[in-house]
Amino acid sequence: MKTLIITVAGTATRFNRDTSRDTLKCLYFQENPQYSLLYQILDKARDIDKYVIVGGYLFEELSVFIDDYLREFKDKIELVYNAHYKDYGSGYSLIKGIAAVPSGCDEIIFVEGDLFYDEYSFRKVFSSCHNVITASREFITSQKAVVLYVDMAGHIHYLYDTNHLSLNISEPFQAIYNSAQIWKFLSVEKLYSVIGNLTPAQACGTNLEIIQGYFGDLLLDEVEFIPIETWYNCNTVFDYNTVYSLIKQHENNQ
Repeated sequence: MKTLIITVAGTATRFNRDTSRDTLKCLYFQENPQYSLLYQILDKARDIDKYVIVGGYLFEELSVFIDDYLREFKDKIELVYNAHYKDYGSGYSLIKGIAAVPSGCDEIIFVEGDLFYDEYSFRKVFSSCHNVITASREFITSQKAVVLYVDMAGHIHYLYDTNHLSLNISEPFQAIYNSAQIWKFLSVEKLYSVIGNLTPAQACGTNLEIIQGYFGDLLLDEVEFIPIETWYNCNTVFDYNTVYSLIKQHENNQ
C-alpha cells in the first residue's frame, strides 16, 4: 500500500500579501478549482492508495473545499488537524501525517502542499523501488530554497533558513542542489524510529529534522535521486500565476 502525505497547515503569510482575503496556498485558484495546487497534486497521484492531508490554518475552509471540489478523491482522503500550526514548525505536520498512515502501508511519499510539478517526474518517484530524494532545476537562494548537499563522505544533508536570509555550509561538499521537497520512504518503521528519537526541540522544528534523520545515514548511491523537470514552489501569488499559465498552456496543447 502506498500513502501520500501532503502538509498544508502553514499560515501562508507571504502568499496572502497579494490576496483580497486570507487563503491557503493549496486552495487558491484562478477560474476553476481544478487549477488549485491541491487538486493538481492529487490528480497526479491517482494510483496512490491513500492520501493523508494535514491542515491547520483555515482548517474549516480546507475541509469544505475537499467536500465541494475534491469529491472524486474523497474516499481516499484522511484529513488530519495540526493544532500547533502557529507555534510549532512544519515537522509537526509531518509527524501528524505519519501517525495517520494506515496499517499495512509499506511506502510513503511526502509532498509539501505548495508545490507544482510535472506528472512525468512524479511517476518516476511513484514507480521507484528505492528511497527517493528529489531536486529541482531552480536557482539556489536563501530566500526560498531548501538546500540539499552531499558531503565528502557521500552523505546527504539538508539546509533551510526559516528567516529566508542566509545559508551556511560549514564543511567541504561534493555537490549542492535545490531540493524539490518530494521524498519517498520505503521503511515506515524507520520513520517511526526517527520520530521517536527526536528531541522536543526537534519535534517542534522543520520537517527537515525528520528528513535528515531518515536520509542522513544513507549515502547518495543508496537512494534514487530524481530531478523534477518542471517544478515551482508557490510562495507568492505571482508564483501561482506562472503555474496557472503552464496549466492552461498544457490544456491548450492537448
